[in-house]
Amino acid sequence: MDEEGIKKRTQETAKKLFGKGIKMDPPYLTWKAFDRDLANDFSKFITGNLYSRTVLTLPERQMITCAILAAIRARDELKLHVNGALNVGCDPGKLAEIFFQVATYAGMPAVNEALEVYREVLKERKEWPIDTAPSP
Repeated sequence: MDEEGIKKRTQETAKKLFGKGIKMDPPYLTWKAFDRDLANDFSKFITGNLYSRTVLTLPERQMITCAILAAIRARDELKLHVNGALNVGCDPGKLAEIFFQVATYAGMPAVNEALEVYREVLKERKEWPIDTAPSP
């Protein structure tokens, strides 16, 4: 794909993920403050190439991303990606279940933190409370 096509795909994917919901600056703005060209390269790779692949759906990618960010306790990135997950149609109950699953590998402090971030995002989106009680 040519440079213009990748740029367009990057913008389209970023809009789907981060075009609505909570208001927060994406990491791209920090990268850009230090190195504009490298920021553009990162953005095109992550959003234009990786996130645009069709092997996994965008909601599947976001659920995986949220699980990993919860496990490594990356609060700000998790907040950004929980919002993105909701924007692309991830089921709110499944996101909560994903965070509980993290307990097995990262411990309850990671779960507690992820659920706090998740609730914060839902409140900002005016989508709290939600019914997340799945059938056992």
